[in-house]
Amino acid sequence: MPYKARMRAAFHKMHGLGNDFVVVDERDRSLDLTPRRIAALMDRKRGIGADQFVTLSRPDIQAEGGNADVHVRFFNPDGGEAGACGNASRCVAALLARESDARSFTLRTQAGLLAARVLDAGEQGEARVTVDMGRPQLDWRDVPLAREADTLRLPLAGEPAALSMGNPHVTFFVDDIAASSAGPEIEVHELFPQRVNAGFARIDAPDRMRLRVWERGAGFTLACGSGACAAVVNAARRGLGERRMTVEADGGELLIEWAADDHVLMTGPAAFAFEGVVDLEAFPR
Repeated sequence: MPYKARMRAAFHKMHGLGNDFVVVDERDRSLDLTPRRIAALMDRKRGIGADQFVTLSRPDIQAEGGNADVHVRFFNPDGGEAGACGNASRCVAALLARESDARSFTLRTQAGLLAARVLDAGEQGEARVTVDMGRPQLDWRDVPLAREADTLRLPLAGEPAALSMGNPHVTFFVDDIAASSAGPEIEVHELFPQRVNAGFARIDAPDRMRLRVWERGAGFTLACGSGACAAVVNAARRGLGERRMTVEADGGELLIEWAADDHVLMTGPAAFAFEGVVDLEAFPR
């Protein structure tokens, strides 16, 4: 019987403040990465394990909005696609910096083009990267919500604020982070037709907050970049914090700035954990 080569894929395991990712490069060949297979690969008991799965492919040069260096897609542990991920975007930029002498990159994502700048290439394993996460979308249709509502104070217990950073976020301002147990219920609340990422923020100073985020499809993670951006914007909208804040997550700190041009800039680390090769055919399609 002739030998049949199995489909294998090289991957990078990376993380931003403990928010961990499997990054697979499809720029040279397309892999059979179905939602079911991605979910199996992300299983921490039977697969590689990660908070999100990231694929890189060649950007469509005909796409609207300008040229990009790479097309990036983000997937949650249930195999569903996410529009944006700040921590993963920093990791992708750090990976691209290892491949070339360049330090500035444009990532095409489902949420649009993101500009990333590597401040420190991280030869010792950790880079420091700034990503322009774009403008927050504040209209109820953009979050999206199931019906018209004031996104500054939603008609829910705690009157959270909502917006989109390329994916839907709602921020509750609380006194006790440890009591933030409502994430599972909020994620699937009928007000959010695409489900929602639920952030629980404690304001410690005008320029500092403590944050935990329940990510849709993933649960509480050690950090959420887009959630930190949403929390700072929502705090500024409510007059609770400044437009530039240090956000302390379980996994470490991010610096978030809601700039004068309305863009949200996120600066934080991106770390390399290990590289490997996985037999894709060992996982269900």
